[in-house]
Amino acid sequence: MTGFEELGIRKELLKAVQDMGFSKPTEIQEVAIPLALQGEDIIGQAQTGSGKTVAFGIPIMESIDTRSHHPEAVVLVPTRELAVQVCTELDKLGKHMQIRTLPVYGGASINVQIERLRLGVSIVVGTPGRIMDHIERGTLRLDKVRIAVLDEADRMLDMGFIDDMDFILSKLPKKRQTMLFSATMPEEIKALSRKYMHLPQEVLVSKDEISVKEIEHTYLQIPEPRARFTAVRAYLKKHKPRLAIIFTRTKIAADNLAQGLRRNGMKAEALHGDLSQRRRDQVMQRFRQKRIQVLVASDLAARGLDICDVSHVINYHLPDEPSTYVHRTGRTGRIGKRGVAFSLALPDQMGLLGEIERFAGISIEEEELKIGKLPPARPGFNNRGFGIRNRERRQHRGRSRLGGRNNPRRESRDRSKQHSERKREQGPAPIWRSL
Repeated sequence: MTGFEELGIRKELLKAVQDMGFSKPTEIQEVAIPLALQGEDIIGQAQTGSGKTVAFGIPIMESIDTRSHHPEAVVLVPTRELAVQVCTELDKLGKHMQIRTLPVYGGASINVQIERLRLGVSIVVGTPGRIMDHIERGTLRLDKVRIAVLDEADRMLDMGFIDDMDFILSKLPKKRQTMLFSATMPEEIKALSRKYMHLPQEVLVSKDEISVKEIEHTYLQIPEPRARFTAVRAYLKKHKPRLAIIFTRTKIAADNLAQGLRRNGMKAEALHGDLSQRRRDQVMQRFRQKRIQVLVASDLAARGLDICDVSHVINYHLPDEPSTYVHRTGRTGRIGKRGVAFSLALPDQMGLLGEIERFAGISIEEEELKIGKLPPARPGFNNRGFGIRNRERRQHRGRSRLGGRNNPRRESRDRSKQHSERKREQGPAPIWRSL
């Protein structure tokens, strides 16, 4: 297929697709869109960043009756960020058709969402928990829904939403079209599809693997954990990425790393679950607008972030599971663009790198990078960055707190001790004292 014109979609959609910068369909779009336009149920398994949103977005737009004020399509997604991103893409597709979309998710005002639903929307994109909330409140009508989409279904399973998905699908009209997209196909997802889908057409473009042609994989072995910051700083100065996402294992590490990069003159912000929804939206907007160069994220952002211009992904902490490496590095090399994945590895993590290579079918080459001299270790901390809390040090701290001449706390303790010793020497109190 040479272009979207061959799909036979309406001219408003063609213009929107051109405005979005797409000249021809991706693999998943080329196979899934014609089937979806025929009304078939679809199970799509495709590489991360393959253009799934447009693959289900175009059939949704073709089926919408713009005169209706009730939702005709419901899209379930695992995270708030993905809800906003899918809505943004659907808004772009429907901008010449006056189609109204609404993201619904926890952390945002439910009253604002209720008012928007009352005024009328065509497509609702949301997380399972908040959509269930609206169903139970009676603020979301599902009787007019023609299409249901489960996007990143395996991720929703990982997050414990399988029962929520079951509940929502059970509330939809029996006569509808269902499309399910997932990077992997666990047994629970297959069971859900058998229960709620009618003779689904399977679209297996590629498994959730990394294409070596699109992503260059490198690593640097560091001698100890405190070398991480020095190595990342040297890497960023050497390669000067357009946009980079750095993944950390913890939220505290994300905050500390972002702060350290800012101190070194880099435009960096942290993104993790402890931030308010308003703050998370602000950070993502600044990153999309390229007002910040580096996004330091916890694994919350490993999937669902759809930003086409990310040139580098950096694993500040290597993930424990090879599949997580795949999801993280899938943020670069989007839709045919080239990208770079760089990882820091301790000496005892070299075996994990080998597991990742075998799992993804890739080769991770060693990066040539001089990080220079490491900063001196902080007093009282060992090489792994943890405070030394052995018995001898605790005893030393205790003596320093209570030691010294004329220390009131020490004098009070000594008086109490002397009183206790006198009571023991005197023996039990005479009987007359207790009367």
